Amino acid sequence: MREGLRDDLKALMLTPGLSGHEERVAALIRAKLGEAGVESRVDRLGNVVATFAGDEAAPSVMVFAHMDQIGFFVRRIETDGLIRVERMGGVSERAMAAQPVLLCVGEGRDVPGIVMNKAHHATGPEEKYRVLTAPEILIDTGHGSKAAVEEAGVRIGTPVIYRPSVMELAGDRIAGPSVDDRAGCAALLALARLLAARASGPTTHLVFSVQEEFNLRGAVVAAQALRPDIAIQIDLMLASDTPDMVDRGEMRLGAGPGMSLYSFHGRGTLNGVIPHPALVRLFEETAEAEGIGLQRSAQVGVLTDLSYVQIVGEGVASLDIGFPMRHSHSAVECCDLGDLEGLVRLTASALARIGPGFRLERG
Repeated sequence: MREGLRDDLKALMLTPGLSGHEERVAALIRAKLGEAGVESRVDRLGNVVATFAGDEAAPSVMVFAHMDQIGFFVRRIETDGLIRVERMGGVSERAMAAQPVLLCVGEGRDVPGIVMNKAHHATGPEEKYRVLTAPEILIDTGHGSKAAVEEAGVRIGTPVIYRPSVMELAGDRIAGPSVDDRAGCAALLALARLLAARASGPTTHLVFSVQEEFNLRGAVVAAQALRPDIAIQIDLMLASDTPDMVDRGEMRLGAGPGMSLYSFHGRGTLNGVIPHPALVRLFEETAEAEGIGLQRSAQVGVLTDLSYVQIVGEGVASLDIGFPMRHSHSAVECCDLGDLEGLVRLTASALARIGPGFRLERG
């Protein structure tokens, strides 16, 4: 399984898919599902959905991960060909300078560029420690004029992402842009292959969702259509095993998948998830039975699609699970393939334990 996860993750990370422009990622995912003999469909918003029919007496389950990534949209092209952008999603502005980017004009026609960074030798004392905001940065594609940039296909509204890349580190660790949440998508693909071969289990919908990084859009639409009893989101868990993060928890890269016991955005959109206790018990008991390490997280500052999926219809029993990740929302996000493998095995085993007697009543 691990080599399959490696291959899928690398292919997904090298495929552009800014929020609202996930079509290339969706096409790759549908092709891989088709190779595994799994049928899929695409809804009007762009979510990819694969349904595995099961025991109708058992609660139905929706397991999902988002396809999109953070980035920018072109706002203006100057006469000298330099490009101004607006931030899309939670871009870390202190991680932008001097990064290579890709302006997504169309497959085979995408335009490379760089986020400009003022020459160090010309930077005054008052500039050295100031972080530029996204509206202040300029992107250089080398064209030299507005007419040449437009001739290359770049227009106002063109999606811009960090240049897709994959760096393989020691110990089966993978780094680069869009690990969030292409690693989750790779895990869903591995889960789909296991579900395709299962003999029994609950009806399970796998959803590769859109526009999570924009404003938590796609998974809610899927949930409204599917009306699951249970929703399980696969996304990153903030690794806290480095000196800059040590006070944020006990989530270690390489120590196994994680489970969120509390998330709350804490700013802007005041939303989050306190998971359903039956699902917490399910994953704890499954992890113990299968000998899989299961780490725990409780974080403020985190918000996922599940915050809104949980209130669809009469309410959906919900749980966030995921993989530890370092350097979130930068061009060098990092995960461990061992954690992804454990996550897939844990999820598949937990799903197998959901039968007609699985109770979701509270109290």
